[in-house]
Amino acid sequence: MTREEFKELVKNGPVILDGATGSNLQNAGMPVGVCPEQWILEHPQIMIDLQRAYVEAGTQILLAPTFTANRIKLEEYGLADKLVEMNQQLVAISKEAAGGKALVAGDITMTGQQLYPMGELQFEELVDIYKEQVKVVADAGVDLFIIETMMSLQETRAAVLAIRETCDLPIMASMTYNEDGRSLYGTDPVTAVVTLQSLGADAVGMNCSTGPEEMLEPIRQTVEYAYVPVLAKPNAGLPELEDGVTVYKTTPEEFAEVGAKLIEEGVSIIGGCCGTTPAHIKALADKVKPMGIHHVEAPRRRVLTSERKTVEIDLDGPFMVIGERINPTGKKKLQAELREGSLNMVRDMARAQEENGAAILDVNMGMNGIDEKQMMLNTIHEVTYTVDCPLCIDSSHVDIIEAALRIYPGRALINSISLEKEKFEKLLPIAKKYGAMFILLPLSDEGLPKDAEEKRQIVRTILDAALKIGLHKEDIIVDGLVATVGANPLAALECFDTIQYCKDELKLATACGLSNISFGLPERIYVNSAFLTMAIAKGLTMAIANPSQDLLMNAAVASDMLLHKEGSDIRYINRMNQRAQKEAPATDNAASAGTLEPANPVFDCVLKGNKGNILKEVDKALAAGEEPGAIINGQLIPAINEVGVLFDKQIYFLPQLISSAQTMQHAIEYLEPMLSKDKDAEPKATIIIATVEGDIHDIGKNLVALMLRNYGYRVLDLGKDVAADIIVDTALKENAQIIGLSALMTTTMMRMKDVVELAKERGCNSKIIVGGAAITQSFADEIGADGYSPDAADCVKLVERLLEEM
Repeated sequence: MTREEFKELVKNGPVILDGATGSNLQNAGMPVGVCPEQWILEHPQIMIDLQRAYVEAGTQILLAPTFTANRIKLEEYGLADKLVEMNQQLVAISKEAAGGKALVAGDITMTGQQLYPMGELQFEELVDIYKEQVKVVADAGVDLFIIETMMSLQETRAAVLAIRETCDLPIMASMTYNEDGRSLYGTDPVTAVVTLQSLGADAVGMNCSTGPEEMLEPIRQTVEYAYVPVLAKPNAGLPELEDGVTVYKTTPEEFAEVGAKLIEEGVSIIGGCCGTTPAHIKALADKVKPMGIHHVEAPRRRVLTSERKTVEIDLDGPFMVIGERINPTGKKKLQAELREGSLNMVRDMARAQEENGAAILDVNMGMNGIDEKQMMLNTIHEVTYTVDCPLCIDSSHVDIIEAALRIYPGRALINSISLEKEKFEKLLPIAKKYGAMFILLPLSDEGLPKDAEEKRQIVRTILDAALKIGLHKEDIIVDGLVATVGANPLAALECFDTIQYCKDELKLATACGLSNISFGLPERIYVNSAFLTMAIAKGLTMAIANPSQDLLMNAAVASDMLLHKEGSDIRYINRMNQRAQKEAPATDNAASAGTLEPANPVFDCVLKGNKGNILKEVDKALAAGEEPGAIINGQLIPAINEVGVLFDKQIYFLPQLISSAQTMQHAIEYLEPMLSKDKDAEPKATIIIATVEGDIHDIGKNLVALMLRNYGYRVLDLGKDVAADIIVDTALKENAQIIGLSALMTTTMMRMKDVVELAKERGCNSKIIVGGAAITQSFADEIGADGYSPDAADCVKLVERLLEEM
């Protein structure tokens, strides 16, 4: 199937997908703990019968059961060497079931491993792992691909790139979101759809985690930004425990009723996830097929994203600053740090610029004495886990820009593409491939344009070439090319002319390197500020500047207010209030209740995830006479508590939580050998933690273990896919006060009840706590667990509370 054929299929939709596989196979006898793909191959008729039932119910696209048949997952069952034949046979089963009456999609999902820098798996290695499976599945004859149940935007990007670099089949990409409307890694639906459709996904949406009713609001958000079809594959409600069995109580009729609402909101491709059956799909198809398509392609927007934030650029909206500080040019101290391989200053600069109001951060590593490409990649990793701002990739080398765009977990801005042959011919296709926006720099191989007309001609030439390869004017920001007024008295006027021409005639956004205007003049800030206010009045969209310059930033927000831009009065008042708070005397409680002000350097390192500096600050505290136990209890633990507060408030997300936890762990491991001589150190409780039998997901469980160790608990991590008797026997042997159980899949949730019952049977008095994506407080109550926590930060509080009650 071609991508154009896929578009035509959707135009005649809505397109009906199939329903659940795992829950139906378990009902058909698939035991917990086996490799699902292997079991299917051993019982092919069960799968064929299920999928034929879906086709008869109205399914137009069957998902081949290749879901976890990638190398990493198969290795966990000792089946990695069977990858080729297993994927081939699994596709063949679905093609037989389809019988020419439905299309077959190759199904790709997450590996369960964390990408660097949170984990060890490198991005390019992950792309290769996906490519290995994609090639086999494509060669086996699937019609298209679906990437589904993804929690990480970056992992989804890797899968999209793997497919795009292997074949040209259509791609549907679907992420799964928690109740707070964000993925495990903090991505919201708008950020996901902007990033993935820009990268080349042919449809974007969501599946699993929630029932259809709970999907309505995130679907509304997605549709507002989607210029590709939107898909939805909800569960049949949330799982409940009934007579010791996990059930989904949403009836086919109820499922279809809300499915119709999803179509009305703009969903074009719809099916079912956990708990849905052929009966659910039949009711859905009967209900929604007569409705036709309601999705209206959203207008193209100027939007950049990080993994956790979307920044929209509006021609008539608020003026924005691209923070210029992460650039070693003229910064000797930063150059020295970079030569030593340190990124401490880079992290500080990133955080300070975001706090001072930068909407986007420019990243440039151009200097002598370093491997610029590797340093750029290292910086991308560090900055994206330090701040939420989208990034502007700034380099004079094409290969460095491409390498940075490849690993950047969002939609970036390229700085810049000119009419210089090397950049023009190579960077435009790169921008298209990675879905990036770019700054159009009106220079050619002849250098600066000789007059305004030549500048306009260069802009039009690059614009036309960009449109020809499938980019859009909303992907382009024109650099006004600010000259120095000291050398050219008309510099400001010429720049204003370019700004007005681009905004009024070409409808293009504009930017400029602000400080160029005042080069060589005294008291440059006044020239810069005056120029900025005039440029904003002429229509300037953004500028590359230093956001720590209050006069500049305040002049910008005041200019927006005087131009009566929407919401500008509130932005001005808020900025002035923040300025007043900054100038207020510091208090002893500066680092409490979810603020970001440091109490001391050790505290600050944990709060900001500054692993590179933590030991240096700990040594300073020790040299000042502080005891190791006092550092842990008085600085490290309060800091991680503050991180928990920020996490609860959704100021921090999983990447920052992990970074802070790892920083704290680094300090604790350093201090632990000193604790035997420390009278302040106290023994802590023993906690057994495991992912239950049949479940091979452990990202959440690993973070819980890390957090609990940081609080001084003795944590014995038994790993994943652990049988109930091993968990209970270990708890009895180690005299554990707490047993922590994790499960991601609805099909393995009931193994938690097995542990609870076995513990009672064997007289194990350990308190049992549970957590995981599908787990709820009501489920914990029903199986008799002693507690439930939705995340690692909350788990620490739960353990402390239970221990106090014992």
